[in-house]
Amino acid sequence: MTPAPRWPVVLFDFDGTLGDTIPLIINSFHHTLHEVLGISSPEAEIRSWIGRSLRAVFAERYPERADELITTYRHWNLANHDDQIRQVDGMADLLTDLDAAGVRAGVVSSKGEDTVHLGLRALGLEGALPVLAALEHTARHKPDPAPLAYAVDRLGVDPADCVYVGDAVVDLQAAAAAGMDGIGVTWGAGESAALRAEPHVEVVADTRALRAVLLPGRADRVDPPKTPPG
Repeated sequence: MTPAPRWPVVLFDFDGTLGDTIPLIINSFHHTLHEVLGISSPEAEIRSWIGRSLRAVFAERYPERADELITTYRHWNLANHDDQIRQVDGMADLLTDLDAAGVRAGVVSSKGEDTVHLGLRALGLEGALPVLAALEHTARHKPDPAPLAYAVDRLGVDPADCVYVGDAVVDLQAAAAAGMDGIGVTWGAGESAALRAEPHVEVVADTRALRAVLLPGRADRVDPPKTPPG
């Protein structure tokens, strides 16, 4: 029997949550900073940028070169996208189970909608869930709640009926500001301690644990044990 979902609506971040894009993003930043500015940044610092829009990151740090940095980043990122993006183990099955349980699911991301669709296609998840809010849909971005509010408005649901799943501190901050629950995942850019310092329902390390929170009573999709002969 399919267990009852804890929330009727589950919204997902994309980078580092639905897809393992962290190496692609880190490599994109490294290439961009070296190509345009001739500098490098520590990986820990780059990880702290993930979840925010490129415009916010580059305009804050290198405002005079922001446009050039964004263009260079996107060119390299798209050229290497399909070679460096990876599936998150168990995510496809989890999305199937959520759908079977009647959960409405979608994506809220700081990436452009076309790029999110590109990632979903590369991961074999196209059609599994709609993109409800992307970069171009709101003027403000995470940690501002505007993208999540936009998704809630499109769905016509109450934020209290929603949970947002993401790997970054800004994801949990945006969820709290939008009046919905948040779940942090540690297979992306965020560190467990930093995520636990923000408002959250759970912080989980894999999709098995995430399923246990979203669909209580069913920790994993497993075949029933076979009866031994005799």
